[in-house]
Amino acid sequence: MQHFPIFLNTRGERVVLSGGGEAALAKLRLLTKTEADLHVYAADPHADLQTLAAEGRITLHSRAAQAGDFAGARLAYGANEDHAEDTRIKALAEAEGALVNIVDDLHNSQFITPAIVDRDPVTVAIGTEGAAPVLARAIKRDLEERLPASLGLLTRIGKAFRKAADALPMGKKRRDFWAEYYFDKGPKALAQGEDSARTALEELLTRHLDAVPEPGEVAFVGAGPGDPEMLTLAARRALDEAETIIHDGLVSPAILELARREALMIDVSKRGFGKSTPQDAINALLVGHALKGEKVVRLKAGDPVIYGRLDEELDALPPHGIATRILPGITAASAAAASLGQSLTKRGRNSDLRFLTGHDTKGFTEQDWSALARPGNVAAIYMAKKGARFLQGRLMMHGAAPDTDVTVVENASRPEARILHTTLAALPDTTEGLEGPAVLLYGLAPRDAADALELKVAQ
Repeated sequence: MQHFPIFLNTRGERVVLSGGGEAALAKLRLLTKTEADLHVYAADPHADLQTLAAEGRITLHSRAAQAGDFAGARLAYGANEDHAEDTRIKALAEAEGALVNIVDDLHNSQFITPAIVDRDPVTVAIGTEGAAPVLARAIKRDLEERLPASLGLLTRIGKAFRKAADALPMGKKRRDFWAEYYFDKGPKALAQGEDSARTALEELLTRHLDAVPEPGEVAFVGAGPGDPEMLTLAARRALDEAETIIHDGLVSPAILELARREALMIDVSKRGFGKSTPQDAINALLVGHALKGEKVVRLKAGDPVIYGRLDEELDALPPHGIATRILPGITAASAAAASLGQSLTKRGRNSDLRFLTGHDTKGFTEQDWSALARPGNVAAIYMAKKGARFLQGRLMMHGAAPDTDVTVVENASRPEARILHTTLAALPDTTEGLEGPAVLLYGLAPRDAADALELKVAQ
């Protein structure tokens, strides 16, 4: 992000614009909606500028800007549509401490003015770093169609009521009150007029002040393999509503970015053979925050019902009367197989599919190695990077062919994903040095590799 988005308070602040033509007018159509002290400098001002001056909306100076005109200005705009003159304006403004924007010249601008959806006091700003103004305008048009014109009035009524609403305690009770006003009671009442909306607010406040606090709940949410596009709609909704999010270390930053800004984020990473958050501490966090009446999301990478220690956490909650729900996610094995262009099951190849873990709380895990070693079998093996040599030894000891396909998929579904196709004989060397979460697909090769092998055999 090159340009940091902010909302600047311009009430009573000096803002200077140099230019007298169409570009200046276009910029003023937005600036005159602010409460800034607008000064326009133009040797030959457009007639519409003179009209704005007559209406008292700008102070018009019928001359070119000069040294001293930018003193004390918060913002300065060069809209002369003349490179030499705008370069002169830029130098003057910078020398006198104003931030400068040169219209249609991103390189020489210290800030940019985004496309804006105006539902005063609700303002939505859309920027593309100057890369795609056409896209910004399309998004603006879409938002304007979605946001009703009455939204501004609804917000102004709510703003005037904020002091009364402070009778509610900060946090969940106050957020619930405003959510019900803006998304339910308010719009319905406003349809009957402003007085109805104000009355609805008063009645709503009384009801919320008298309401008995609802108990909290814990939602166990599958974050999927890492790509935000693979989140379920239910998972997105849970993240939007969560007041506390207790998440695994393997949950991707892109997923965590979807949580609302005021949510409390708690990292309870568990790393094999490394520093980990004790399970008892995680259970205590879940219970503690839920008993405060909070909506808690326990965010687990992949699917919480697959190697997520779900049962241990579920068992900790019912004794405290805490409600729970489980929202499944896409497991890493599915995303990894999709990245290979392969199916995890195939008629004539494997009649079963095994999900295995490379290690558990006691160390490397034992499996039915003889059954797994038979030709054609397929398994998705989680948490197996450290145990690759152990897996190789057990499988080959029970008859698995050294040239059995194994594909390691690191960071499945993410931009930094890597697909490493190898054989059982070379598996330990392949997993050496991998740092991201990885799943081993035993008995599978990428589709291209499989096609090449079939072609070779046919010849």
